[in-house]
Amino acid sequence: MKKVSKLTTLAITIMALFFTIDLKAQTNPANVWMLSIGADAGFPTGNLTIGSTFVLGGTARLQYGVNNSLAVTLTSGADHFFSKKIPGTDVRYDSFGVIPIKAGVKQFFTPSIYVGLEAGVAFEQVDSGHGNTKFLVSPAVGWGSKHWDVSVRYDNYSGQDDPYGFVALRIGYGFSL
Repeated sequence: MKKVSKLTTLAITIMALFFTIDLKAQTNPANVWMLSIGADAGFPTGNLTIGSTFVLGGTARLQYGVNNSLAVTLTSGADHFFSKKIPGTDVRYDSFGVIPIKAGVKQFFTPSIYVGLEAGVAFEQVDSGHGNTKFLVSPAVGWGSKHWDVSVRYDNYSGQDDPYGFVALRIGYGFSL
């Protein structure tokens, strides 16, 4: 829990710094396609904390501005869970990753601050072979400018009686298409 508080504090600090920048442009223009490439870092939750310590990944997000305060999104990428050593041995748990595909919405409450919700599927990738397909729900809160997108999100994976998730900070750079 201590790691989650540090990540949350870091995200709030970054968002506060970006929020104080004087913005002149609309951050979610209507009828415009945007592509954002981002890096994600976070900490696992649930059953995944048994064998994993840290999550690192990357995402590509396509966004369409429905109007100045609402956007629809399509996001994919890859997340890797770094494994722990099995207690009492020098052997590590299987390396583990997921490939998410999700669609969602972002609601802007100010020109820069938004709340997002995405849902979709995630394909597990493990060293010992093909993993399961999971249902994925991902709420987020973030700050967006004309080019930058900083958010904190929680990815919740469910299915096969093995739920888990992670809390992550995403920093992305976007441009109009």
